[in-house]
Amino acid sequence: MDASPQPPPLGRSAFLLLIVVLGGVCTIGPFSTDLYLPALPSIAAELQAGSRSIQLTVTVFLAGLGIGQLFAGPLSDTFGRRRPLLAGLAIYTVASLLCALAPSAGFLIAARSLQGLAGAAGVAISMAVVTDHFRGGRAAHFLSRLALISGMAPIVAPIVGAQLLRLTSWRGVYYVLTGIGVVLVLGVALGLRESLPAERRTARGLTVAARTMGRLSRDGHFMGFTVTSALTYAVFFAYLSTSSFVLQDIYGASPTVFSLLFAANAVGMLLAAQLNGFLLARFSPRALLGASLVSLLAAGVALVAVTAIGGLGIAAVAVPFFVLVASMGVATPNVTALALSLHPDVAGSASAYFGTLRLALGAAATPLATIGGGVSDVPMALLMAGAAAGALAVFAATSRRPAPIPEPVLSTAEAEGELPVA
Repeated sequence: MDASPQPPPLGRSAFLLLIVVLGGVCTIGPFSTDLYLPALPSIAAELQAGSRSIQLTVTVFLAGLGIGQLFAGPLSDTFGRRRPLLAGLAIYTVASLLCALAPSAGFLIAARSLQGLAGAAGVAISMAVVTDHFRGGRAAHFLSRLALISGMAPIVAPIVGAQLLRLTSWRGVYYVLTGIGVVLVLGVALGLRESLPAERRTARGLTVAARTMGRLSRDGHFMGFTVTSALTYAVFFAYLSTSSFVLQDIYGASPTVFSLLFAANAVGMLLAAQLNGFLLARFSPRALLGASLVSLLAAGVALVAVTAIGGLGIAAVAVPFFVLVASMGVATPNVTALALSLHPDVAGSASAYFGTLRLALGAAATPLATIGGGVSDVPMALLMAGAAAGALAVFAATSRRPAPIPEPVLSTAEAEGELPVA
């Protein structure tokens, strides 16, 4: 059983409402990147900037999404989940409007930084809310079901983005993001109940939060899962930031073809996440995480081989991309649940530290894919395979240590959604 008592069960209606609201909030990251990925070449052309500068708009957003969690998580431990979340979503909405009005690449980069910092509240606090309600395998199950909503964003976003480019400029994409921000503010205001009662809150200043994160840093299991997740995110972010240029500029895909390939990969990730939810009835989160990391590494090695040989066509690249992204659908919910279930007493701070480290490493690794002066398929593939190998190595080293708590395997009824999971 988990180290801390399981929270009381949620009723079915409350369970479903929580999935809808948190699923919507979790779309901040995918929509803020995937929606405008097909527009990257056109943004570079209009703002007269190089591909590396425009690629930086992805990097700074992801960096802001990580750094902002260091503040959003501890604030939610002090003031509850709702108020910091609403404030972050409101600022995100304003930042999205500023992106739409950007007169230069530098202004766009700055606005994207603010957008990421504010959007971090959605990432950190939504995971803290999950930890308020669920633990261990049950948290992994909920996160897999959450992908039914949040997983639609990477499927819909690139297709919508490509079609928006047929009707308007890239600025219209950011006006759409502004509208999404408004919808999220209303959804949280009307549909999310406070999950951290006043008696469980702690007056944690930044100094106390720093000490808490220091304590987390000394937890070998927490850091093992965190670094494992960070390295898988490095793989995924390399895909996010380079696939548009690689598939369109090197392999000749049109924006529409790229968006369809991107959406197909997202469907694979969504289906894998749902399969993970069912497999939790038979296997522990740790076992499923290990299998997904092996799959991730195999896809990375295949991608290195394909790009090194060259001239094999877009299909030869598309297949490893699909396996890579689908593997993330199993790896992400399991590693997140395993890490955050270790410290439910400081869920906000733990979620913030976990999210910051994995996003920061992913953002820092992304520029390595442009070694040589521009986006190329071989450096991209080498980065993906290397990060996947590192993730598997760290996980293997962590798994050899005695686990502090055994992870409960869900009953078949829970895994298939026949019972509310708590």
